[in-house]
Amino acid sequence: MTETLKDIPEFFETDLGESIIARSDALGTFRELGPPDLCHIIKANAKPGVKDVGSYHYVSGVDASSSATLAAYLNSLTYSMDESQSWFPKSNAWRIRSGIYCCFNAFSRVDVRVEVKIPGGVESYYVDVRGERHEATATIWQETYLSAVLRAILYSDDSYYRLAGYRKIDPITSLSAEQRFLEAVDALYWKGWQLGSKPEIQVATSVHNHLTSGVMKYFGDSFRYGPAIELFEKLHKKDPEVGALLAQSYIGQNEEVKAVKVLYHDLKSAPMSYPLLHVQVDLLRSKGEYQMALKLAKFAVDITPSEFLTWAKLTEVYIDVEDYKNALLTLNSCPMFTYSERDMHRMPPPARTHLPVKPDIISSGIMEEDATGRETEADSNLLRLPAPALHGTFSKAYALLTRLAAKIGWDDLLRCRSQVFVMEEEYRMQKAKEEEKKISISQPREEQEQEAASASDAKSASSPTLEDKAATNEGAATQPTEGGSSAENQQETEEKEEKDELTEQMENVNLDDDAPTAESEEKSSHSPHIDQTSLEKPVQAAEDDKKEGAKTPAKQEASFSFGNKRLCERWLDNLFMVLYEDLRVYTFWRTESAHYRAQQMPYRKTGTEWELLGDLALRLWHEDEAKEAYEQCLDHKFSAKSWMRLLEIYAKEGNVQKALVAAVKLTVYHERWYHEIVYPTEIACSLNKLIRTAGLSKMQNILTSMNLPRPVQKLMTRYFDYGELFKVEGYEF
Repeated sequence: MTETLKDIPEFFETDLGESIIARSDALGTFRELGPPDLCHIIKANAKPGVKDVGSYHYVSGVDASSSATLAAYLNSLTYSMDESQSWFPKSNAWRIRSGIYCCFNAFSRVDVRVEVKIPGGVESYYVDVRGERHEATATIWQETYLSAVLRAILYSDDSYYRLAGYRKIDPITSLSAEQRFLEAVDALYWKGWQLGSKPEIQVATSVHNHLTSGVMKYFGDSFRYGPAIELFEKLHKKDPEVGALLAQSYIGQNEEVKAVKVLYHDLKSAPMSYPLLHVQVDLLRSKGEYQMALKLAKFAVDITPSEFLTWAKLTEVYIDVEDYKNALLTLNSCPMFTYSERDMHRMPPPARTHLPVKPDIISSGIMEEDATGRETEADSNLLRLPAPALHGTFSKAYALLTRLAAKIGWDDLLRCRSQVFVMEEEYRMQKAKEEEKKISISQPREEQEQEAASASDAKSASSPTLEDKAATNEGAATQPTEGGSSAENQQETEEKEEKDELTEQMENVNLDDDAPTAESEEKSSHSPHIDQTSLEKPVQAAEDDKKEGAKTPAKQEASFSFGNKRLCERWLDNLFMVLYEDLRVYTFWRTESAHYRAQQMPYRKTGTEWELLGDLALRLWHEDEAKEAYEQCLDHKFSAKSWMRLLEIYAKEGNVQKALVAAVKLTVYHERWYHEIVYPTEIACSLNKLIRTAGLSKMQNILTSMNLPRPVQKLMTRYFDYGELFKVEGYEF
């Protein structure tokens, strides 16, 4: 006898209600939008003596505008009780006895909960960080509704939010629902900064926050900025900085003249607004007006030097104008912030997990499970590449560094680096010269002091015979002193040696030395090496902790100065090593591949290796090679990531047939993992790009000609139904 839900994921509790307790305990740790909604149900069996069972799943996209809408979701689960039990006598059947729906209000930092007893009443309240219950007001409900919609929009494709048993459904399914979303945004816009912002933004503002990101993603993914323009025109009257969002929306709607007018007027009243300046910079860059863009980007840095975004934008413009030295110096000045993980709470390990697959999906014959066995194995050189572990500002900075490398090549990048930054070897040489000079200055000074002391002793002597005494006394006096100073010198030398040894150890920790360690030798004996490349390894830049030491002598002594050279930040020095590792593996792959092709031999890699090589090529701005690698990956195994990257590439190329194949594969895969959301998603965004250029009817005709199984055809037509209902550009032809 089964107590599971049909088609809905479930985690079964060991102790009844433990998931709710874990969520309550974690409330104080949520910093931004909060975790997905939690739906907890308790099932009872009609048979006496059978214990109640508690289970839960995560969900987003449920209408959280009132207790009635959340209660309706809980009630809908009663129809999902496994139908197989209808063969059994009613006395033995499981039924849902009660449920709790938890939805985090990211504005007021409270958890709104709706409790349903079946049959029975509905109770709603919110729990604060202290665990106390309060009655939910109309304002609390509006905030909760908007928090839920923003999570559904922003978490729809978030690669850092891959949770098992996370059900995603459409947050906005009609024009009236969209209108309600816009009304809530209008009402709560000025509180948006409280939600936090993207990891590369240090201080959330009324223009840069999760609320505005959600609005821009929602309207941007379908290229229909009309409703966003109406919203921002209203809000714009209160604050000229909103002009940045309004101008962006006008540009998205191909109304650049209106965007320019908005920027012109708003920069007069808010000249110190970097978001306004950045929209203007990007518009100028799109028109090839790089010198004008450079002036504005510099000004944005001057007025907001504490934000990563301003320095990153200036770096981009320097790359546009091919001023690579200044691009490197600017990148080095970027303020870096620690990446904080997404809001999530730890749950006690479930007693068991139920992740059902819909029968329609199984019978379609299109579903492919993730591969197992040899195809999931990969060369350790590929698996250990450090770049994929970069997040937030470090990931963005690395993208700028790889763009530089793609523009000028690795050798020129290293040359450029040594021209603008102080290298470790240079620093040591300067230090040595500085020490020599100190010694040469201090020795004559000591001799002069000794002569002066002798002369004064001679003057004070009453007879010539005392001269000898003075000399003797001087000798006697200096003896112990010399003895003392030599002991001090010895101590100093020992301390210096210790310090040098410690410094050397620290350098060994920080640097990827050529000398292999015992551990690396052991590892290398078990895995093949990819090190036969002509790539020059980057030498180390002078260390951060020597900044004071490096700057002082430069001021003191012109002949040994570093001129205009700067000290390279340790994080940027590390990124050069990360880039070297990426380029080393990439170069070897391309060389090896060409060699095999020349020999007319098959070039073999596992599915996972091809996927990792695709990621590597994409990081290094080699899209054609990435496409080739992802396609090779799919010949060996199913990979949702490879299909997603290829869908983006095919959409960019305008290849409707191939894009639809990729969209079908991904939609079936997502449906299997309870991602029932149609929009906004990466799939919908790519298909909307094609609808704009090819037209909706052509897309529909090609889909029909694919002769897909009926359930899959039905899943795919949802994207086109959305396009028709919301009048996506291209829907009419």
